[in-house]
Amino acid sequence: MSKFWSPFVKNLVPYVPGEQPKLAKLVKLNTNENPYGPSPKALAAMQAELNDNLRLYPDPNSDLLKNAVANYYGVQSNQVFLGNGSDEVLAHIFHGLLQHDQPLLFPDISYSFYPVYCGLYGIQFDAVPLDEQFQINPADYAKPNGGIIFPNPNAPTGCLLALEAVEQILKASPDSVVVVDEAYIDFGGETAISLVDRYPNLLVTQTLSKSRSLAGLRVGLAVGHPDLIEALERIKNSFNSYPIDRMANVGGAVAFEDREYFDKTCQLVIEHREWVIEQLQAKGFEVLPSAANFIFARHPKHDAAGLAAKLREQGVIVRHFKQERIAQFLRISIGTPEQNQALIDGLGDL
Repeated sequence: MSKFWSPFVKNLVPYVPGEQPKLAKLVKLNTNENPYGPSPKALAAMQAELNDNLRLYPDPNSDLLKNAVANYYGVQSNQVFLGNGSDEVLAHIFHGLLQHDQPLLFPDISYSFYPVYCGLYGIQFDAVPLDEQFQINPADYAKPNGGIIFPNPNAPTGCLLALEAVEQILKASPDSVVVVDEAYIDFGGETAISLVDRYPNLLVTQTLSKSRSLAGLRVGLAVGHPDLIEALERIKNSFNSYPIDRMANVGGAVAFEDREYFDKTCQLVIEHREWVIEQLQAKGFEVLPSAANFIFARHPKHDAAGLAAKLREQGVIVRHFKQERIAQFLRISIGTPEQNQALIDGLGDL
């Protein structure tokens, strides 16, 4: 019945998320979910909000959560934008800030939603190759562009770009918006939010899905100059005035306030990541340096697709990408110690 579609729809190539299998027994290390649950204080706050007030619309500005983010990062609330997951935030950014005559720049190995948004919004782009070590080279972005976006740490590689290098990119393109997508920053990096007051062209996005263990809640955010935030608010209020529900407003706010739990769980993930890296290297894997809650690894003697299939037979799911440059890598999320052990056991004696 595609005769009813708008013409552009047939040319879209949608994003394919990581598999969410229905079998409970599987060790699921393919979607970078946090092995530790949300802050107990955040859960209690959401349970308290589960009452008759659900018949009422939530606060369209989500001021409670917006103020909690602003307080956490030491910025003003008019420098914070909130959305239904960082993917919605990114969609508004592509729509409202990255549609220009010059091409948008992002790494060739990167978050695969970026080219999807370009297709959705008719944005020309130039995929800039990572270097031989799968790192972003800031000098490669010092050319005419209609905007720049990259994850930091990058995904699916996990490699981190130092703040000085981020600044290098910002200085080379003062008339373009530079978006730093920090979905994984809390597992080993330093946020670029500290730079937003010095660079009016900088926009930093984050999510509560990874380090704050709230992937099921769908909350994302952006921090930047009030002029950039105003553009996103105009789009949001022309699209969906109530993206943050009552649960997300209170739960997200408390998740930012409960710093002790946040710090503890992030540190555990970092420690488990280093253990997994050591175990894989002992089996002959090459592992890229990771500042995320996942690692990107390949084995010189074993096909990645074959390894993924072997692990699946052992009840362990990891992510394999077919893109040519990375077809021999596996992206492996860091789980609990038991899940990580199941991964190593599943690989057996290579």
